[in-house]
Formats: sequence, C-alpha cells, structure tokens
Amino acid sequence: MFRRTGARPEVLLVHPGGPFWANKDEGAWSIPKGLYEAGQDPLSAARREFEEETGCSVQGEFIALGSFKQRSGKVITAWAVESDFDVRTFKSNVFSMEWPPKSGQIKDFPEADRIGWFAPDSAIEKIIKGQVPILGKLFVLLEDKK
Repeated sequence: MFRRTGARPEVLLVHPGGPFWANKDEGAWSIPKGLYEAGQDPLSAARREFEEETGCSVQGEFIALGSFKQRSGKVITAWAVESDFDVRTFKSNVFSMEWPPKSGQIKDFPEADRIGWFAPDSAIEKIIKGQVPILGKLFVLLEDKK
C-alpha cells in the first residue's frame, strides 16, 4: 500500500512479530505478504494476507510489480495499491510456536507487531534487503506516472 501525502509517496510496512525479530529494526520490516497454494489466484491471496497482517481490507486499482526471488529461494509476487490506512486500527493475526526452544511451551505471537508509513529513503533502510527491489520498482513506476 502506498499513499501520497506530499511531494513524495509513503509506503506501508509491517514489522514481523515473534522473538526472532523482537530487537531488530533496520533491515527487518516487510511488505505485508504471505503464502498461497498452487492454483490459487495470487492477487486474491495477497489481499487476504494483507488483511490478516494489518486488519485492513484493501480496495482499489492494483498495480502488478512482478515477481522477486529472495535469497531463501522463495519468490514474492507483489502488487501495489494507492490507499490510506489509519495505523491506529492495526490488528494482526497470530501464529503459535514453541518458545523458548525445546521448552515444550507453545506461545502465540502476532504475525506483525508494528506497522508504519515510511518515506522512500526510510523505507529502503527499514525493509528486509531482499525486498528492496520491490520498493525500487514501485518508486520507479510512481516517478514515471508524475
């Protein structure tokens, strides 16, 4: 999601929840994303995952940004949509995992624990490095549409 509130656009990023990400900030944020099954419409899955991670149902004209291979081998297929979201209404779904490791205790953690709007320079610093090309593509497209 992006918005235009001034001369430069802002993008909405989420901070992953859970103990691994708890003390990480720079290079730790992400676009809202998730998995989809073979045969499932990727855009429908992206919209569902966005709502699960943010609590916001998103409408609008979606712009295909393409597919981006990550270091892990996973491929992120991304879209952008111009909209606005009041981050005060942010509510993420949760996942369960054993924590601490090998303790036998299962704890729930939010899939995303923070959310924020970021200007391009700040977004590039905050986002997971493998997702920088996604933002780069969006910023080029927005510059071309001026």
